[in-house]
Amino acid sequence: MTKWDESAVPDQSGRTVLITGANSGLGLYSARVMAARGARVLLGCRDPERGRRAVEQVGQAAHVPPELVELDLASLGSVREAASRVRERTDDRLEVLMNNAGVMATPPRRTTDGFELQFGTNHLGHAALTWLLMPALRGGEKPRVVTLSSLAHHGNGLDISDPNFLHRRYSPLRAYSQSKLANLMFSRELDSRVRAAGLDVVSAAAHPGTTETQLAPNSARQRALPSFVGELVSRGNALITQRVELGALPQLYAATAPGVRGGDYFGPARLAETRGHPKRARLSPAARDDASASRLWELTAELTGVTPEPT
Repeated sequence: MTKWDESAVPDQSGRTVLITGANSGLGLYSARVMAARGARVLLGCRDPERGRRAVEQVGQAAHVPPELVELDLASLGSVREAASRVRERTDDRLEVLMNNAGVMATPPRRTTDGFELQFGTNHLGHAALTWLLMPALRGGEKPRVVTLSSLAHHGNGLDISDPNFLHRRYSPLRAYSQSKLANLMFSRELDSRVRAAGLDVVSAAAHPGTTETQLAPNSARQRALPSFVGELVSRGNALITQRVELGALPQLYAATAPGVRGGDYFGPARLAETRGHPKRARLSPAARDDASASRLWELTAELTGVTPEPT
């Protein structure tokens, strides 16, 4: 794979794209690139005010005015409402769903529906949204679902018997790791199911390597530090992280590059997949466990109360 960058994104005119978490970081940059290439971009954002500011930024280079979709992935009620609005606005025609939003290494917290926050937001919310939008994806032309995972998926595995930490000690990083593993397992299982159903939907995944975004757990802490200390931390981060413009390339590649196939997984090419231009990424053994992915699919349907599509 050559050093692919945003200049290689094909013309997206006539295509409709929904990006979750599009008010900052990887999601905002991806929205700007897709809009500049002609796509109609729907920005899924939890905070309406931040969402409106993001719409203004994306609109500066857009060929088609971008639109805000209020979406809180930590609330299944909000997920259902957002999916219904997207289907109505698009007349059930959606070409790209980019499951980009996420939370990372949070203190012990629960979603509106009582799930552990990271598992509930990063995985359950996105899975429910994807299933609810399948009618619109089936109506799109060469549709793709791109789900954002992480290098952290190589961590401690997924405890399907207790994904919400009801009966074990909570660990912020372990919870994040299992949510990102769940993202990757869901993406691969979705690919298996759409192929079995004979649907023309590509389900692929990507990760950004080590990219400095507002998702990083030390970002909020850094803002609370004295200015000179914060500046030192920023310089330290710059040595080990890459810019959002590079970090977003794997998900943009998965969403737009010709030849992407269902089940593909992309990440940065250099320094153990921490930085650089996109290439095919390495799956952990747990991510390749098809039996566990199938069990996760069924558990996700049970927890969310959403009928999975395709079944």
